[in-house]
Amino acid sequence: MSDLDARQYAPATERNREPILEILLEVLPPTGTVLEVSSGTGEHAIFFAPRIYPRKWLPSDPNPMARASIMAWREYAPAENLYPAIALNACDPMWTVEQQSLDIVAIVNINMIHIAPWSACLGLFAGARRILPSGGILYLYGPFKQGGQHTAASNAAFDESLRTQNPEWGVRNLEDVVEVAKTNNFSLIKTVAMPANNLSVIFQKMN
Repeated sequence: MSDLDARQYAPATERNREPILEILLEVLPPTGTVLEVSSGTGEHAIFFAPRIYPRKWLPSDPNPMARASIMAWREYAPAENLYPAIALNACDPMWTVEQQSLDIVAIVNINMIHIAPWSACLGLFAGARRILPSGGILYLYGPFKQGGQHTAASNAAFDESLRTQNPEWGVRNLEDVVEVAKTNNFSLIKTVAMPANNLSVIFQKMN
């Protein structure tokens, strides 16, 4: 089996990558490294990296099969500013990147916190607090409840499906995520409505 056969596909990527890129180009610092936490297939990484140049893109995932897919996509569509994938679990008390000099100025996290235990959201913000500089950006994308209510029937059905698979999963309440952000010294900059009843949620580290 060739390395390229390790490529995985996420159909939603082609639908959301352009709108996400538009927001990223607005909010990312002009230089530095963007750490993608939970990169999944790697399709976002190969799409975003050449388009955010001169910034660098660092993909990561805790799943070895996902990292193999990321690396296969990187071989298929190389970009000089796309790092090899690293192993990173948002729940870990220390991330491997904390021991390296990578000038990480932003963290991007797409479609993770609802397909993971709540501890992954807590770990994501704790890690972001540790490694991002003052003014650093944390970008989240996915479905959210607002005021404890689903914003669309499709999100309610998706939430039920997730909780059936794992009771620790589920669409998160935006206000709960904002509260976690505050406790980790992040402020909510803005939310942007996105395709398929998703949101872009942008936080900035205060100091």
